[in-house]
Amino acid sequence: MKSVAVFCGSRPGASDAYIKGAKAVGKELAKRKITLVYGAASVGIMGAVADSVLENGGHAIGVMPEFLKRKEIVHPRLSELIIVDSMHERKAKMADLADGFIALPGGPGTLEEFFEIYTWSQLGLHQKPCGVLNINQYYDPLITLYQHMLKEKFLDEKFRDMALVDVEIASLLDQFDSYEPPNVKTYLTENRT
Repeated sequence: MKSVAVFCGSRPGASDAYIKGAKAVGKELAKRKITLVYGAASVGIMGAVADSVLENGGHAIGVMPEFLKRKEIVHPRLSELIIVDSMHERKAKMADLADGFIALPGGPGTLEEFFEIYTWSQLGLHQKPCGVLNINQYYDPLITLYQHMLKEKFLDEKFRDMALVDVEIASLLDQFDSYEPPNVKTYLTENRT
């Protein structure tokens, strides 16, 4: 694994645990020589991850749409900054650059980015690992929702298992290293009885 895209908030969150967790992610990525690919901001959890990667000798690539440059405050010390025209282009560029994807705590934008890339894996558009780092039990409600989707037959177990979950970044990245994507069939091709 050479690069990981991290989706996360441009706010620090209500608990110090979120910034602390983000810094741990940056440190572990740098230690493993995994390039950070993220949204290029210098604020919130986004900034904390990038700062930690850079402070620990790692490589950080930021991808930001032109219209967000003032709102999200571009990180001034990135290894590489890529400016794109739209959010769609941002996500596509991050997907191209990354060998895996991790969601840290964040708001609707973080969830939208993660769900899109996770859905792409279900559709067979990529076979890269997708993970959720459950810092401070932030994603417990999402994990419960996945279980509910499974119970109500809106999600197959093999697809639920495509969203790797852990509370420690080192063990989540270890899961990435051993990830084997399931055979993907759509409802159009699956033999249904």
